[in-house]
Amino acid sequence: MLDYITSYLRSNTTPGQAGNIFWAFVYIVLIFLGLSIAVIAMNWLERKILAHMQVRLGPMRVGPHGLLQPIADALKLLLKEDIMPAEADKAVFWAAPLMVVITAFTVFIVVPFGPTHAVTDMNIGILFMLGVSSLGVLGIVMAGWASNSHYPLIGALRSSAQMVSYEIAMGLAVVAAVLMTSLSGIGVYGIGGSGDGTGTLSMIGIVQAQQAQHVWFIFKFFPLGLIAFFIFAVAMVAETNRAPFDLPEAESELTAGFHTEYSGFRWSLFFLAEYSAMIAVSSIAVTLWLGGWMRPFPTWLSGETWDLIFSLFPAATFLLLALIAFLGTIRMPKHPYFRIQTLGLGGFAVLLGLIGLVLLIPDVRNRVQDIYWFSIKVAGFMYLYIWYRGTFPRYRFDQLMKMGWKVLLPMGIGVLILTALVGVL
Repeated sequence: MLDYITSYLRSNTTPGQAGNIFWAFVYIVLIFLGLSIAVIAMNWLERKILAHMQVRLGPMRVGPHGLLQPIADALKLLLKEDIMPAEADKAVFWAAPLMVVITAFTVFIVVPFGPTHAVTDMNIGILFMLGVSSLGVLGIVMAGWASNSHYPLIGALRSSAQMVSYEIAMGLAVVAAVLMTSLSGIGVYGIGGSGDGTGTLSMIGIVQAQQAQHVWFIFKFFPLGLIAFFIFAVAMVAETNRAPFDLPEAESELTAGFHTEYSGFRWSLFFLAEYSAMIAVSSIAVTLWLGGWMRPFPTWLSGETWDLIFSLFPAATFLLLALIAFLGTIRMPKHPYFRIQTLGLGGFAVLLGLIGLVLLIPDVRNRVQDIYWFSIKVAGFMYLYIWYRGTFPRYRFDQLMKMGWKVLLPMGIGVLILTALVGVL
């Protein structure tokens, strides 16, 4: 049994490919815990970043700088009375949030946080991700229908129309990226190579193709890769029902849209699924166009020295966060009422510092740097989600449809055709 557990540590494949059920289960648990922590952190960061954009402080009362506010919210939702409308379809009403959460989490089975850091690798991984993620709209439609109320039904119908409109453009952008994997040449325009027709739909294979071609696909066939990335970036905001495409929720028009009648724990499942879906589509974008787990400039800044410098980034990040938290501890008011908050922030600084020191251990450092670079890129997309919410007003429904069908769809068809032509010629 011990050999079965330790043998995988010497392999260079994912647990699914190695047929190791134990480590596959460990990866699933780690992804579930990591996503839950990421959603909690995103909840706090979104409030604080939007507050600073609007010259406010954001959460400050519950814990130092409001760090415990997401936990307080979670406890409130768990203890809140869970109400079901008398005329609702009870079975469908129960199933809707479960459908949304299951689809959001299932996508991460094939997300490659590193060359071996994934539950498994499928030869149709990108199709699996797109297919499963698109099932989330079924949960939204079920929630709107089961509530037996006008506002949720309108929100559900808006969401279904939105998904249909933007998934086509998103799919065309993805196909353009997949076409780029079949080019054997090196560099932005594949100098000295030609299309050999051996592309891949594997998520790990797509990142390895970018590594072999020495270019991230966002720069491939410039500006075609950039345009395909832009199409996907706009479509993924619409797919996750985030501002300025948050018409299925639209609190100023539809009260809360498709989840108007939901409360307590069931509402929190929709909340969890929304943020998990945001991380999922961001992971797809990072994998297809931004080199996945690859560090910046792996070709230009190569060699043992540069590898060592970039491998120290994870530890340096946590040590910097620990320093910021420590400075915040020093600046806390010297008043008895703030003693607990000061101790809490100081303890948080110590915890971050300890994590940073552990990441300096060579074996740990080399094992986690792939996950670090992947997570940093995804975090950049999550910040953009917050930035969009604080910047753009909500689209009207006719503007939403026009953007999907008259702008992004023709752009997607055009960039796909041009990518195929450039790849062949």
